[in-house]
Amino acid sequence: MPKVSEDHLAARRREILAGARRCFAEYGYDGATVRRLEEATELSRGAIFHHFRDKEALFLALAHEDAERMADVAADQGLVQVMRDMLDHPEEFDWLGTRLEIARKLRTDPAFRSEWLERSADLETATLARLERQRSAGRLRDDVPTATIVAYLDLVLDGMITRLASGRDTDDLHAVLDLVEESVRRGTAG
Repeated sequence: MPKVSEDHLAARRREILAGARRCFAEYGYDGATVRRLEEATELSRGAIFHHFRDKEALFLALAHEDAERMADVAADQGLVQVMRDMLDHPEEFDWLGTRLEIARKLRTDPAFRSEWLERSADLETATLARLERQRSAGRLRDDVPTATIVAYLDLVLDGMITRLASGRDTDDLHAVLDLVEESVRRGTAG
C-alpha cells in the first residue's frame, strides 16, 4: 500500500474541518450526525474518523482552530476586534451557534469541559497579555483588575455569539462594541 504524504493528510484534514464546520453550523452539535458529517465532507466515516477520534474530537479541533485564530487577533488588536470580525464576517463564525449546546456539555460533561477550557485558554491568555500591555501604556483603566476586564469582555463575547446564533438583527452591535471599548479605556469610564 503506498504511503500517503503529510501534505495530502493535512489537506484531507482541512477538508474534513471545512465540511464539519458547515455541518455544525447548519445542524448544531447534536444534529450533526455521522451521516450528516459524511454528506458535508463528502467522505466516509472511516475517512473522517481516521483523522479524528470521534465527533467530539472533530468539534474540539474546530474550537481549537478558531481559538488560535481569535487569539492571534486578540493579541494584536484586542478582543473587541475579534467581535468586530464576527460581525463583519459571520459566515466564518456561524458554527459557534452551537454555543448553547456547548454550554450544556460544559455543565454536564467534565471531560468535554476540560478539553474545551484547554483549547480556549489561548484566547484568554492573548487577551490578558494585550490588556496588560494596554495598561502599561496608560490606555486601560486602572481602577479594575485586568482579570475582571477579561471576564467582562468574555461575557460580551458570549452574548455576541448568542445574538449572532439567534439570527437577530446585529445592526446596532458596532455601536455597542464602541461602548464596550470606551468602558475599558483609561479616563473614559465612570
